[in-house]
Amino acid sequence: MRTRSVAAVSLVVLGIGAAGCGSGATPADRPAAAPPDPNAAEVSPAGDIPDNQAFVAYAPPGGGYSVKVPEGWARTSAGGAVTFTDKLNSITMETAPAKAAATTGDVKRTELPRLAQTVPGFEPGQVSSVMRKSGRAVRITYLSKSKPDPVTGKTQTDAVERYVFFRNGSEVVLTLKGPKGADNVDPWKIVTDSLSFTA
Repeated sequence: MRTRSVAAVSLVVLGIGAAGCGSGATPADRPAAAPPDPNAAEVSPAGDIPDNQAFVAYAPPGGGYSVKVPEGWARTSAGGAVTFTDKLNSITMETAPAKAAATTGDVKRTELPRLAQTVPGFEPGQVSSVMRKSGRAVRITYLSKSKPDPVTGKTQTDAVERYVFFRNGSEVVLTLKGPKGADNVDPWKIVTDSLSFTA
């Protein structure tokens, strides 16, 4: 009995060794992974604004301010608002009369409920007070559902940053929108830092 057991164990060990060998190739025999090509074109997430994007100043007629926007973006006007768009991103600027500068508390009480009722797919983010070169602003972040693609009919989730500035009885609101996950921190900082009051 003992002799049979030893023989059986030997056969099992031999079988495992043979299975592990496979084709007999060792790690040293396998081709190494190719190193990354430093000259390969960089693949950016959808909606990323290129680092070399140029910006030009735009002043809405009678608006009393100017803002730098990406050069070459299409401009449209509707309902007193001006919007610049390129593919998946947009910048909208508009003004409204105001008695005083909005606070984060004001925005939470009035603006957020309005956005929740009017913005498709609204998901609230943060409301904070931030400093820009032209002064303090209230910054609102939220998610929304984009308009359907005219070709595919598909929608995407947009990440939105909304800035409310105040000057001389008027609010200037900048709304910056792009796909969720796109890295547009620097371009959006350029735009909001460029706001300059001309009146």
